[in-house]
Amino acid sequence: MTGNSDGRGDQGRISAFLDAQAAEAGAARNTLLAYGRDLKDFAGWLDRRGQTLLSVPREGIEDYLSFCDAQGLSRATRARRLASIRQIMRFALEEGWREDDPAGRISGPGRQQRLPKTLDRAEVQAMFDALPRLGRNETERARNVVLLELLYATGMRVSELVALPVGACRGDPALLLIRGKGGKERMVPLSDPARRALAVWLALRDHAPEDSPLGRLVAGKGARWLFPAPSREGHMSRQAMNGLLGQLASAAGIAPSRVSPHVLRHAFATHLLEGGADLRAIQTLLGHADLGTTEIYTHVLDARMRDLVLNHHPLAKRRRSDTP
Repeated sequence: MTGNSDGRGDQGRISAFLDAQAAEAGAARNTLLAYGRDLKDFAGWLDRRGQTLLSVPREGIEDYLSFCDAQGLSRATRARRLASIRQIMRFALEEGWREDDPAGRISGPGRQQRLPKTLDRAEVQAMFDALPRLGRNETERARNVVLLELLYATGMRVSELVALPVGACRGDPALLLIRGKGGKERMVPLSDPARRALAVWLALRDHAPEDSPLGRLVAGKGARWLFPAPSREGHMSRQAMNGLLGQLASAAGIAPSRVSPHVLRHAFATHLLEGGADLRAIQTLLGHADLGTTEIYTHVLDARMRDLVLNHHPLAKRRRSDTP
């Protein structure tokens, strides 16, 4: 890629930036889509002011962030947009398109830390109990069971779950190899119930009658996937998984707005931590690059966990004995 930007409009520069992020940084598809949306909005705003990515000064970027604030965008969205602008400005400097980085020293709005929404164990159990009531036939019910078992047993992201290759799931695996964000791989263990549910689903999937909807999917472009579907990719979509969980929540007596694949991922991590799991182990299972991202789950430590420390730490024992 050359540093010559002659003849490039801002859309061309954004495309070159995204190509570089995909090829050199290994950015995930969803990350690239977010960059693209943010930078398209910024470029459109600049165009209306007669500016470009190559001419906008620091004050222009600050004005854009003020505009986003006036539009009512959340602090998290504004922080993400600034992060996208910082990335492309750094790229422009490296490519020789600009001689300065106007975004480098701008203080962003920061991210407001939110505690993750989660479900308690009784609510998750209610969803499992509701599974037999959801599905038009044995095959759909078996698919629904393994989807929920895998999601809750592994803490996978929904994008990782729906795009599981069937080849990775054969042979009654004790571990699954998951390809996560940026193509990074990790191993996650499977619980016994998840392994049993997987075996039942594979048997039904592999022996689906040729003239059945599932049989036609398996014989076509869905052959590669554990959960084939009539989508462009050939596998179940994230939207379909969201819809399924909404139906399951209703059947379990839980407000559908409280349940999503990400909420079950949070429940997985929260319940592990409540059970005494090591935070770094949870980081590995979730595929978090930074332990700080995982530390947000420490809010779930209840009185029982705090009592564990107070009752078993040697200093706590000494202090109790010193108390008159």
